[in-house]
Amino acid sequence: MTGKSARGGGNIMIMRKIFIHSYDDIISLENLLLAWKNFKSDKSDKKDVQIFQRNLMENLLGLHRDLKTKSYKHSGYFAFKISDTKPRDIHKALVRDRVLHHALYQKMYFFFDQKFISDSYSCRKWKGTHKSINQFKCYFQKVSKNNTKTCFVLKCDIRKFFANIDHKILIDILSKSILDKDILWLLTDIIQSFNTKRKINIGLPLGNLTSQLLINIYMNEFDQFVKHRLKVKYYIRYADDFVILSQDKIYLEDILKQMKEFLENDLKLTMHPNKVFIKTISSGVDFLGWVHFPKHRVLRTSTKKRMFRNITNNQKLNTIASYLGMLGHGNGYKLKKSLKML
Repeated sequence: MTGKSARGGGNIMIMRKIFIHSYDDIISLENLLLAWKNFKSDKSDKKDVQIFQRNLMENLLGLHRDLKTKSYKHSGYFAFKISDTKPRDIHKALVRDRVLHHALYQKMYFFFDQKFISDSYSCRKWKGTHKSINQFKCYFQKVSKNNTKTCFVLKCDIRKFFANIDHKILIDILSKSILDKDILWLLTDIIQSFNTKRKINIGLPLGNLTSQLLINIYMNEFDQFVKHRLKVKYYIRYADDFVILSQDKIYLEDILKQMKEFLENDLKLTMHPNKVFIKTISSGVDFLGWVHFPKHRVLRTSTKKRMFRNITNNQKLNTIASYLGMLGHGNGYKLKKSLKML
């Protein structure tokens, strides 16, 4: 994309960043072998992974051939449920499809990640929940002038996030940066390999590595709207949860309407009616598993119950150690003491 400027009588080039990797880069045996290495690093004990590995080169060559001839078709999914912060439907693809997910992710991640705002924290390298809750504390201190002013928090949640991603909108967003028609064909096949029940061309599967990146690409449209159109300064998003901090409650009520309109009109998403509120931090704000107060944060009750349930079911030292590490990010002295006694 080019543009002209009259400033100084000269022309300037306005370049839109375009994804530089080719289809052949993505489907190359070298990239597929690297994808396999990264994919299997923590899955070597899985039966389906072991079966794939028995005829590794034959399987990778077959995948490469199908991609080269464009006869590749993403397979179906094995569905199962997990109970995390809430019950979730997970859809697991076949090993060969998951290797391809890694091959795409390896080439796409860093290109798209540089387009994201700094305060998007989910499924990104060197980000995560701990960084986001620390940024929440930092923003509170700035907005409240070190707890000398009232700080309001607008807390929002998107309803059935993964299940309502619109395929056409997502592909249109991708096509702004990816001009290679073969890559778009492949991404379209993966995106359309899954549909939410009774909805055609809607939804992404929880379980695909590609879904983690595609979700952030999709929501980056919203992030850019909030930061550059609404010019919101103190905004943090983690997946489908986001907060905005301000001293002005009326301001938060006003931008809430604009954000709802953008989500509904541009991304076909809606906010959860029971999970949108404006509160002061002094009353306690529930965000990412912690209830935040001006001078401390405590573990959410449901998170606490899940932690003890998981430890009861799996009393390995590394499980307890991981929870002790998590509690180090808040005020959990009594909880730490209870865990050490197990």
